[in-house]
Amino acid sequence: MVERTLVLVKPDGVRRGLVGEIISRFERLGMKIVSMKSMVMSRELAEEHYIEHKGKPFYAELVDFITSGMIVAMVLEGESAVEIVRKVMGATDSRLAEPGTIRGDYAVGISQNLVHGSDSLESADRELRLFFPELYEEKR
Repeated sequence: MVERTLVLVKPDGVRRGLVGEIISRFERLGMKIVSMKSMVMSRELAEEHYIEHKGKPFYAELVDFITSGMIVAMVLEGESAVEIVRKVMGATDSRLAEPGTIRGDYAVGISQNLVHGSDSLESADRELRLFFPELYEEKR
């Protein structure tokens, strides 16, 4: 089934010049970039993006980090996009990420792990509406 998912190259990935490498990994697997933009995420957007973690001890750190610099936000589309993107990214904790995954090859920890990808179709729908509302406004 063709799906859409959100991918964010986080501030550490942008600062380290890994945007092209990250994008090429997804493209080589047949993922199509539907839309893409670079931005500095507002605190309000970050808090909404990470709402499921609100109240957890690491919530403030997540919000502070994701708003600390430029990110690249992408809508990727392809067969089983959510699952494929998650596999290509690797485990959240880079120490557990397999070699050959983005995090396994380049990440330096659990908080600075280069990329975010939606973890389900439901999350993808919610996150895509947050970052790319214009894609949903056109359909009305």
